[in-house]
Amino acid sequence: MKFSTDRNRAGYNTAMYNKPGKLLTKSRFMAGLQCPRYLWLTTNQPKSLPAPDLVTRNVFDQGHQVGELAKKLFPDGVDLAGLGFQQSITETARRLKYRQPVFEAAIRAGQLYARIDILAPAANGGWDIVEVKSSTSVKEEHTVDVAFQKHVAVAYGLPVNRCRLTHLNRDFVKNGDIDPNDLFIVTDITDEVSELSGGIADSVEDMLNTISGNCPDPFISRACNYPHICPLKPECWQVLPEHPVTSLYRGGEKTDELLRMGVTGITDIPAGFSLNEKQSIQLECVRTGRDHRNRPELRDFLKSLPYPHYYLDFETFNTAIPLFDGTRPYQQVPFQFSLHTAAAPEAPLEHRGFLYRGQGDPRPEFISALREALGDGGRIIVYNQSFEQDILERLADAFPEYREWVADVIDRMADLLVPFRAFHYYHPNQRGSASLKNVLPAVTGTGYDGLNIANGQVASIRYFNAVYGNKNEAMAELFADLEEYCGQDTEGMAWIMDRLKILAEDEPTSTNDMA
Repeated sequence: MKFSTDRNRAGYNTAMYNKPGKLLTKSRFMAGLQCPRYLWLTTNQPKSLPAPDLVTRNVFDQGHQVGELAKKLFPDGVDLAGLGFQQSITETARRLKYRQPVFEAAIRAGQLYARIDILAPAANGGWDIVEVKSSTSVKEEHTVDVAFQKHVAVAYGLPVNRCRLTHLNRDFVKNGDIDPNDLFIVTDITDEVSELSGGIADSVEDMLNTISGNCPDPFISRACNYPHICPLKPECWQVLPEHPVTSLYRGGEKTDELLRMGVTGITDIPAGFSLNEKQSIQLECVRTGRDHRNRPELRDFLKSLPYPHYYLDFETFNTAIPLFDGTRPYQQVPFQFSLHTAAAPEAPLEHRGFLYRGQGDPRPEFISALREALGDGGRIIVYNQSFEQDILERLADAFPEYREWVADVIDRMADLLVPFRAFHYYHPNQRGSASLKNVLPAVTGTGYDGLNIANGQVASIRYFNAVYGNKNEAMAELFADLEEYCGQDTEGMAWIMDRLKILAEDEPTSTNDMA
């Protein structure tokens, strides 16, 4: 998110806001900071935007739940949520006279409009803006969000004393009923908001001009992914070539620099452009259409994995507000595992799995089933070890009787991500990613196409909604889909291992091969 504070002008040119025209709301303002085209379409052609997907809707749901609980911090507050546009504005104006906290206060100043989570009475007839976020920290975009709210409130004529950001306490551990005073941390961001005042005024002026003009052309940059993935990204990015510079491994500012130069394809990166070693490997693989193999490193990795092999994968869900005693905000709660076992190099794979089907805390049954399934000795092979290791360590904290066993399991773990993250092997079809979802089809030719669930976030949300959210799901079909998806992860790891054995011995097919 780019935000200028260079022109820190004082005061508010409220006259310009009273011109006839479309409203600039808080959500539109935040959209405009990410992309002028997104702002214009959100304002002028909202029906042309794609509907929020399951993951986005879940973020909204979590935020709503957090917001409702935060209202308990102000027990004497009045809630205006659910009121229509004009009614909420009128009722807010009426309620301000009573000097009591107002939830979902609606403020309009000409073309500017904001709903404020909590407007709390403060000293000397002033008011405090209290924004509630479902994150566990204060982020840059949160401060900008509040700065816009303050801008609207002051333009309306409301004296604003302090600006506060209420967010979840990452160290909170649920133990019985939740006390909002323990769950939330309130951070004063008044000074940070004040520093943005001039930039807000300038951005507001620019955005009002944007929404009253013609639809801007698409503009591709890293901003398409920050602070959220823009819903216009699939449409705007379809003009990019098969291997775009946006897929450059950890491209960062280099990606934006290339796009500013008019370079959209990796093969068009000019000679002499600064790339690191891994980016250079990626470029060479795309240009030649060949993979890259560091065969000595692959052999060393394979030698570090004595049999039997246990290919292990977890599925988890997390909630902003902890559901079970002993858990924290957004703590990953495991509900499923898949385990494929190979006793020897040529032995057939054997599969065991676990999927919690109750409505309580899945962790006790999960760790018990996992201990029974994992044999002694051999390597437990995972993909992105930090994830599974963190789950196991938290399980050991919750169930100390398993602590010694968990420590042994972690000692036996090996991370299949390592040779791909280190670029000991790279295939151009990975498109700059070392994730299992990219590596599996690139290395083995088999991916997740055709599965009813092909994404970990979707698996998590659908499971949680069905089991704990009482959403209408065909449970038997959902459980079958979950087992198929999780099983694909672990069987896929075994396929990758088989393929690496061949790749480590084959003749090199890349000029970058170090053997």
